[in-house]
Amino acid sequence: MKLLKIYPLLFFIVFSCDEKKSEPVSDTTPEVTIAYETDAALGEGALWNHNTNTLYWIDIEGKTLNIYDPKTNKNRAIATPSRIGTVVPTEDGNTLVALEDGVYKLNTTTEEITRFADMSEPLKDRRLNDGKCDPAGRFWVGSMHMAQKAKEAKLYAVKNSETVTVMVDSVTISNGIVWTSDKSTMYYIDTPTSEIKAYDYDNATGNITNPRVAVKIPEDLGYPDGMAIDAEDMVWVGMWNGNAVIRFNPKTGEVLQKIEVPAHNVTSCAFGGDNLETLYITSAKLDMTEEEEKAYPLSGSVFKVKPGVRGVKSNAYKEQ
Repeated sequence: MKLLKIYPLLFFIVFSCDEKKSEPVSDTTPEVTIAYETDAALGEGALWNHNTNTLYWIDIEGKTLNIYDPKTNKNRAIATPSRIGTVVPTEDGNTLVALEDGVYKLNTTTEEITRFADMSEPLKDRRLNDGKCDPAGRFWVGSMHMAQKAKEAKLYAVKNSETVTVMVDSVTISNGIVWTSDKSTMYYIDTPTSEIKAYDYDNATGNITNPRVAVKIPEDLGYPDGMAIDAEDMVWVGMWNGNAVIRFNPKTGEVLQKIEVPAHNVTSCAFGGDNLETLYITSAKLDMTEEEEKAYPLSGSVFKVKPGVRGVKSNAYKEQ
């Protein structure tokens, strides 16, 4: 996502909504290194495919789905016909990608792309952005207005090619989304609000209820973008304008761990590797001043770190 520095937002300190406190992962700062050096304009959508042991990530403005193999250190870029907001695996071994006018099937072997769900009417002057599959296999994907007008976007759930349902209305820039291991809670980010919201989630129906603020993020940490969840149900968030990924306890609102990244705009993260112990991190070159470009010349690259906790497997799309 691209978040212009023009929003007259109000920010508040992180607050606690639970008396239980979690301890930081480690007293030492783990080392962040480059996984794949590149200059993506808007690297996003990190997702580990545990069936192929490869990292899927996208360059929105570059209009590419990228498949990175850590064992060979090779990256394959597949061109898409318009800006790509995110990618999810399907249970038949292919992918669904969110483009400007809807959801498409993309065969990563042949690179053939076909329309799956036409959303051109509700997406007029908008495009699809970040999203993931829930534990039941529904594809949740959000949108944003091309001019980033406030509250002009939505969060959708895609059950099949004919059933696309609005789940959250009046969104500005739809971004990170994850579900807890017990399938009872969904966490969701609308970036300019600087909040991580929690919803009660019904896995059988996909319904969400009882929205509340789980974490309120102060301005000096940056803006929350893409999100991952670890095996302890703590959330990891890429911080746009924040030079870091941050681990939050969504039950208390507190910062558990902050890992500095040598990129100004950190956009998303995903746990990968054989044991899901490596956190892969995407970044962007977009929306940087000359000073920031000099300070962060590696922006746009994919980074990696072992933060001391493991992640969970990504969910695949299953037609409902």
